[in-house]
Amino acid sequence: MPDKTVPHYDVIIIGAGSVGVPAAFSLAKAGVRTLVLDRMPSVGQGSNKAAIGGIRATHSDPAKIRLSLRSIEIFSTWKENYGDEIEWHKGGYSFVAYRQQEEKALKDLLAIQHSYGLNIQWLDRDTLLDVIPGLNPNGLIGGTHSPDDGNASPLLAVHAFFRHAKRLGARFQFNETLTGVVLQGGRVRGVKTDKGEYGADVVINAAGPWAKAVGQMAGVDVPIRTDSHEAAITEGVARFLDPMVVDLRPGPGSANCYFYQGYTGQVLFCITPHPNIWGEDTRETSGFLPMVSPRMVELIPRLSNIRVRRTWRGLYPNTPDGFPIVGWSKEVEGFLLAVGMGGQGFMLGPGLGELLARLVTNMLEPQDHEVLEHLSPYRKLAGHEELE
Repeated sequence: MPDKTVPHYDVIIIGAGSVGVPAAFSLAKAGVRTLVLDRMPSVGQGSNKAAIGGIRATHSDPAKIRLSLRSIEIFSTWKENYGDEIEWHKGGYSFVAYRQQEEKALKDLLAIQHSYGLNIQWLDRDTLLDVIPGLNPNGLIGGTHSPDDGNASPLLAVHAFFRHAKRLGARFQFNETLTGVVLQGGRVRGVKTDKGEYGADVVINAAGPWAKAVGQMAGVDVPIRTDSHEAAITEGVARFLDPMVVDLRPGPGSANCYFYQGYTGQVLFCITPHPNIWGEDTRETSGFLPMVSPRMVELIPRLSNIRVRRTWRGLYPNTPDGFPIVGWSKEVEGFLLAVGMGGQGFMLGPGLGELLARLVTNMLEPQDHEVLEHLSPYRKLAGHEELE
């Protein structure tokens, strides 16, 4: 019998970030009594605040495509539906090709992307230069362009979801560290923290870089390994760049490079480090700007005149194959995994939040089954995301 002195919820979410907060919003909207716990002092203080804000459905995997298409619908209509300014900008994404290997890889992906309804096309050199006038034409072959992708402010967006989740009845507890998952008879009964105990029928692990430790508390192995990624933002200038520009060519210390101009004129940029910088170190470094700046200036020479205002470092929770893990645990009934987003929790969060609410309320839609099959915790963790 449940302890009547312990507060009880239908669902407890561990993590008030890019996935946990939209999930709380969707669950509260569905009438599910929800508690969100986070060890940080406020919403979005983990990996969410390190995100640069890109939002794309341009993936190589049908599950991420479906989730991101729905996320884009939510982000792009948020201000109209809820009144909050989240700085959504429909700028698109362009993956540029200066070598035949990138040209072939991008063209090969178009078939699956088109089959899932993505508005994306291959543009030849001159047409791409019309879309990105400042792009270096020397050696440019062309690139893909997906005009319906865009960007938004991770900070403003997560706070918007937070406010409306609370309005709908979700409860949030901050500065509270999880110390255990309460189990009985092979199923979840609640959680313990450094401040108390809470009962629940379902616990959702949406703890981002700390998801592995949360899984261990429930006796569930979560195959997550965390690495550090550095990013930066410039001063604001008049708009000269619309799409996110992604260069898939490797360079010294990096596997790729990507950047865009935000809603208020700043340029935000990041690289994927190579080799990976494993661990949980979030201290920015002196080597990042000297490494990334030549890459960006070579792509768009006018960037050389813009001053950088700030750099920072965030954590990517990675799975072995680069795809998220979403679904019920078979080992512990009532333990739901929403982990391993890499650097894409922000863009996947709203669509994934709705999927988690449908899982909890047993209201799955036909296309959900394909998504869950691709993201199953029990899939063979082989292969790799091609547009990670």
